[in-house]
Amino acid sequence: VFSGSYSDILIEREVLMQKYIHLVQIVETEKVAANQLRHQLEDQDTEIERLKSEIVALNKTKEKMRPYQGNLEDEDPDIKKIKKVQSFMRGWLCRRKWKTIVQDYICSPHAESMRKRNQIVFNMVEAESEYVHQLYVLVNCFLRPLRMAASSKKPPISHDDVSSIFLNSETIMFLHEIFHQGLKARIANWPTLILADLFDILLPMLNIYQEFVRNHQYSLQVLANCKQNRDFDKLLKQYEANPACEGRMLETFLTYPMFQIPRYIITLHELLAHTPHEHVERKSLEFAKSKLEELSRVMHDEVSDTENIRKNLAIERTIVEGCDILLDTSQTFIRQGSLIQVPSVERGKLSKVRLGSLSLKKEGERQCFLFTKHFLICTRSSGGKLHLLKTGGVLSLIECTLVEETEAS
Repeated sequence: VFSGSYSDILIEREVLMQKYIHLVQIVETEKVAANQLRHQLEDQDTEIERLKSEIVALNKTKEKMRPYQGNLEDEDPDIKKIKKVQSFMRGWLCRRKWKTIVQDYICSPHAESMRKRNQIVFNMVEAESEYVHQLYVLVNCFLRPLRMAASSKKPPISHDDVSSIFLNSETIMFLHEIFHQGLKARIANWPTLILADLFDILLPMLNIYQEFVRNHQYSLQVLANCKQNRDFDKLLKQYEANPACEGRMLETFLTYPMFQIPRYIITLHELLAHTPHEHVERKSLEFAKSKLEELSRVMHDEVSDTENIRKNLAIERTIVEGCDILLDTSQTFIRQGSLIQVPSVERGKLSKVRLGSLSLKKEGERQCFLFTKHFLICTRSSGGKLHLLKTGGVLSLIECTLVEETEAS
């Protein structure tokens, strides 16, 4: 247990170091970009002052020439040509300088960061479109047809089982259809793009995922039980043969919502990495990311607790005598397996052992279960049921001392 915890800490430390290095690189890039922009601003200020002085000089010249411009038709043709050439030259110089400014920005780190940010947004829209399509297939190719089948004269599945398998997947589909339409509307207003308020609308409704994620393992278990019915299994294979499923099974579609919130967290993390600190949406995106991470942690803890309780109860049901210690919710399952109990022989006689008597010729196979607080030792009967050993079947680990072997052998 200690070794595993230390490995987790090392992994977390490595992840944090990678994030720290990444943030340091972003800060350095932002510093370089800010320095370049500062120099450009200074150059532009100088250019503005020069242009102002030229305008003042031109106005003075215009004032002097005004009495002689009463009749433009009498102006010398050569003067007209010179003015036309000067006008073309001024336009060419202005366009060349503007082109230089644009090219410098295109090659700047800030522009590169904005291009990456835009690509992340486009990828998020494509991923959301694909996810909505997956939910549409789940609801229209499986949920709704099975509801109709459950109402038939000879139903291959009950309405309760349909509700247990799909739970609130239809509500999740409606939610993401609304979110996807909002994303497409924002993309239509490109290059003006505001996403933070969309996440503000989405966040309060994401609690429906808690119920779905908490129920996921149970829904797969109910589905596996329903497949034991040949009529249901045959009907399900017909649904899975639909071209819209692309060869995927129902279990695959039921698993897609499990990864959606972690996907949003990753997308927001990448988006923030390419969002300047002074950006108008940065605080809103950081808030959305923190809320999603908090929701993800809560769901992970709930799923772990639920799976642990179900695992403990499943083991307790296989033991004929029952086992009260497994009804403790803080008792966490670690692993199980078979161990061979070798008989101890001294001077040709079978010695007494704590874990039950054995014959001289036959080794004993024990089914063992390791929990955080106890170690169970069982024997398996011919019917597949388990029996706790009468002596030493339940060993308490609370007062045990952990001894680690330092040598590799």
